[in-house]
Amino acid sequence: MNYRVIKENNLFLLTDEQGDITSDHSYGLGLYKNDTRYLSKLNVKINNQKPILLHSDGSENYMSTILSTNPHQEESGHLILWRESVEIERKRFIYDDVLYETITTKNYYPKPVSFELNIEVDVDFNDMFIIRGFQTGKVGKRTGQKVEDQTLIFQYEGADGIDRATNIHWDAKAKNVNETGEVTFQVELQHEEKRSITFMIVPLENVEARDDMLPVEEALKKLRVSYKEWSSQLTKVETDYEPLQRLVDRGLSDLRVLLNDTGYGKFPVAGLPWFGVPFGRDSLIAALQMIAFEPQVAKGTLFTMASEQGTKVDPWRDEQPGKIMHEIRYGELANTNQIPFTPYYGTIDATPLFLVLLTEYVKWTGDFGTFRKLSDNVKSALKWIDQYGDRDGDLFLEYHQESSKGIANQGWKDSGDSIVHRNGDYADTPIALVEVQGYVYQAKRGLAAIYEALEDHDTASRLNAEAKNLQERFEQEFWMDDLEFYAIALDRKKEKVGTITSNPGHVLYSEMMTGNRAEKVSQTLTGDSMFSGYGIRTMGKGEAGYNPMSYHDGSVWPHDNSITLLGLSKLGLTAEAKKVMSGLIDASRHFEYDRLPELFCGYESTIGKAVKYPVACSPQAWAAGTPLVFVQSLLGLFPNSLQKEIHLHPILLNEMNTLTVQNIAIGDGVLSLSVVRNGDKVSTTIMENSTGYAIVKEKQIV
Repeated sequence: MNYRVIKENNLFLLTDEQGDITSDHSYGLGLYKNDTRYLSKLNVKINNQKPILLHSDGSENYMSTILSTNPHQEESGHLILWRESVEIERKRFIYDDVLYETITTKNYYPKPVSFELNIEVDVDFNDMFIIRGFQTGKVGKRTGQKVEDQTLIFQYEGADGIDRATNIHWDAKAKNVNETGEVTFQVELQHEEKRSITFMIVPLENVEARDDMLPVEEALKKLRVSYKEWSSQLTKVETDYEPLQRLVDRGLSDLRVLLNDTGYGKFPVAGLPWFGVPFGRDSLIAALQMIAFEPQVAKGTLFTMASEQGTKVDPWRDEQPGKIMHEIRYGELANTNQIPFTPYYGTIDATPLFLVLLTEYVKWTGDFGTFRKLSDNVKSALKWIDQYGDRDGDLFLEYHQESSKGIANQGWKDSGDSIVHRNGDYADTPIALVEVQGYVYQAKRGLAAIYEALEDHDTASRLNAEAKNLQERFEQEFWMDDLEFYAIALDRKKEKVGTITSNPGHVLYSEMMTGNRAEKVSQTLTGDSMFSGYGIRTMGKGEAGYNPMSYHDGSVWPHDNSITLLGLSKLGLTAEAKKVMSGLIDASRHFEYDRLPELFCGYESTIGKAVKYPVACSPQAWAAGTPLVFVQSLLGLFPNSLQKEIHLHPILLNEMNTLTVQNIAIGDGVLSLSVVRNGDKVSTTIMENSTGYAIVKEKQIV
């Protein structure tokens, strides 16, 4: 990862590994809030020369630490600074919409030293879509900058009527301040003496200044307390298999930094650096992955999505009544309607996934109150599925882009080349995706069970009948006898798109497949063409569209594997589940901080290294959530508050001997258990069960 990123709620900082914001970096470095860049340049120099990087640590998501030192400096034979005399430490974090950066210099030269510390800053206030090269348009203008006391202020008048500003404040007297963005400090240090200067950088909208900024020590203390509070309420995992332990710990840490709250409760944004916003599909799936660790995130995600549910037919935004959004943006181009992301609704799967998450949340928590509060949203979502999602009345959900600036492929594989026939032709829309039909089936079955528990028998019966009809049609139209596998989609002509892909793996989780087809699908997914050794590929080797370097046509996506894993675990296909988990754990060793990225290339593991995809988001929510799914899948844990049961079928990977999971929130209580290998057998001890639910283990109530 050739960048460093920190985030807290709605503000994030993206720099190079040295901690600087330069203009020549491919990722568009900067300080961002509401899709606007509030800092486009940040360089730290010593005597106007770039320091030499020693160490760059981004392991703590809420803080990064960067160490550097001075180059050798002399002029005309006169020594200015001996090489490596001065240590320069940069620590930065974000709290309460303020970026704090403390620069500490320390003298290791045996005599006193004197030097200039130069800070260079600038702000372009560019919209993120412009920075990423996706869009141009009418924008506002810079209205100047000024110096006030120990503050440098950059100002901007937006085309959307928002006056933006960046206030840069420092806590030490500067030698010189230039309105163009150069701040110089004269530093004199005795041997082993050090000096710190703290900058506080504040993005502002329609506000001239803030007078409530906390001192750096107090802000950092409060930030750390918030992390401790987050950690204290989570399910606890301990295992003797260190690679899995590191993955789980990293995943939880990454998910904490990716949480936002827009007023409806905490939810995960999709990922950094480009998708730190409410994102229908990604946020819903990440919340589903987290449900065994913190189900309240699912609740916050549901209410956040419900707050932006579609209300009208608007082709510009691909909106229809009842539809759950794809993505929302807050920048200048969105605010002036130059792009349709306000929000944009071009996703076929977010609406059924919203219902799937809700049904799973109720199964885990028994929280019927939340279900009742969302009952109108549920009815609207179901109406959208039947009226708008099913365009031609064939029972299948299909997508077709209406917006001129929307997305063509509207499933999770949303790149333009992702839905391809076996002869290499791209499928024409409207397209019905295989996994989406599984989501609808799972949603209707889950909702039927809830309505039955609420004694709304008519609605329950209707939804069960609709699910059954969909299942029958699905098996007829998507199954390919010759390949003993499901097509990825049906195209505009209702012809099967027969390329072998990972998408049918999601249908395992829905329990929609009949006969022995689930076993055949799982065998294909973990067979030679689909399984790289590091995970299930998105497309099988040998297919016309296969490309291990591609975004969706042969790469490996951890989240894609995780949904398949939930299905394998639920169906008791343990050998396949263990194979997938072991592959992904092996892959994680090849990435910085043992972090599973958004995706990686689909090359065979026999080359000895998991190959990075060049522009993968990291951290990314549903990649961070994948190790949490490992834990749930190893436990075979599927609660059902409607039946007052906890279904449990623990297994261990071959490399593991112990797995202890404590304080799993289920219903009104918690479950804690320990799984231990004794020779060839795996035994389970229930340490605590205050849920009042019966434990169903291997189909036997114990």
